[in-house]
Amino acid sequence: MTDIGMPDAGVTEVGLATVPAFNRGFRLRHDPVRNAWVVLAPERLFLLDDTGVEVLKLVDGVRSVPDIIDALAERFAAPREVIAVDVEAMLRDLADKGAIRL
Repeated sequence: MTDIGMPDAGVTEVGLATVPAFNRGFRLRHDPVRNAWVVLAPERLFLLDDTGVEVLKLVDGVRSVPDIIDALAERFAAPREVIAVDVEAMLRDLADKGAIRL
């Protein structure tokens, strides 16, 4: 994921009951010019890799982090523990950059 904008704000923790949601003004969109999924915000843009897109499609303000991890583990037939590490790190990074709230 590439952040075009402001620097990181700090380090955020991800707990078992955490329900991630996009902050006001941030949204996941497909950018036809770049032919890529991005997170858009005022004066900011996050370019996403395929993994980031799959995770953020599940960030709806309703699903908890464990629910997101379980859905991805089932969809990709991958070990839950491996997916959990990647999902939690990515969500923490986006929260630190102000894109989502945990």
